[in-house]
Amino acid sequence: MSDSPKHPADPANEFASDNSAIDPRDFRNALGTFATGVTIVTAMSAEGRPYGVTCNSFASVSLNPPLVLWSLGMFSQGLTIFQNASHFAVNVLGASQQALASQFARSSDDKFAGVSWTPGLGNAPVLTDSVANFQCRAANRYYGGDHIIFLGAVEAYAYNRQEPLLFAQGSFGRFVAGDGNKPS
Repeated sequence: MSDSPKHPADPANEFASDNSAIDPRDFRNALGTFATGVTIVTAMSAEGRPYGVTCNSFASVSLNPPLVLWSLGMFSQGLTIFQNASHFAVNVLGASQQALASQFARSSDDKFAGVSWTPGLGNAPVLTDSVANFQCRAANRYYGGDHIIFLGAVEAYAYNRQEPLLFAQGSFGRFVAGDGNKPS
């Protein structure tokens, strides 16, 4: 672990290869200190088969227009499904849905076995018991290192007031309310 800056001689070369001065494992540990929500991003394949993946790289981008993003590894099994889909759905998981998060994190021929869902916009699966869902038109894609960043234009959404599932330091967790003070 180091707090001293590491600037490569040629940043363009760093993105093109494994020339980073930063240790990937330690960098991952540092990123793990940032708690995130847990989502399952879904889409319908060209063959009409539902597909989904557990994701914690989801973030809001803009309120007007309503835009969100998420990222997927370049070598992910479902990359071509998301690249070719007109729509995707981001399903935010609740505190009681750790098993579902694990189910969609593993490779499987049928991640949807036993999962209740309805077809959303573009037939992207909307999970029945999610805390929130954002149905998005695939607006753009960007290359970001070893990931593809998907930008979605939110066309529909729904949410409830249930407790969200969190992920930090390699483990699932829950939100513990503080003293009620909100950031200004």
